[in-house]
Amino acid sequence: MNIDDSKNIILFYDGDCGFCNSSVQFVLKHRKHDSIYFATLQSDFATELLKSRGIDIKLDTLYVLKNNTIYDKSSGGLQLTAELKFPLPILKAFYIVPKFMRDAVYTYIAKRRHKISNSFCVLPTEEEKELFLS
Repeated sequence: MNIDDSKNIILFYDGDCGFCNSSVQFVLKHRKHDSIYFATLQSDFATELLKSRGIDIKLDTLYVLKNNTIYDKSSGGLQLTAELKFPLPILKAFYIVPKFMRDAVYTYIAKRRHKISNSFCVLPTEEEKELFLS
């Protein structure tokens, strides 16, 4: 995959987090197209790509690469909603809320993510396996 291709989106997530894995399954179920890829933050791929862009990886942070730009925390989540089936793109309207406020809510949830959802692991289908980068 060409990571500079503006048609591809990569969601970087904590692979050891049940809540994060549930979120990936939600995205897989509700995506509009097959150009959303996934990589755990623990993978060599994520480490190399994010560090090459000057990002110090934090496991409690969601990162989204879209249009050759890295979005994190609430901005990453909102960017991702635009790629999901209706009515989920409406959530992008939350961009009107200042980032510091959105990220405060994000951080509150992120700190409790291991308590919100227990371990969760679903094996991807053969078709979905191609969407996971390592």
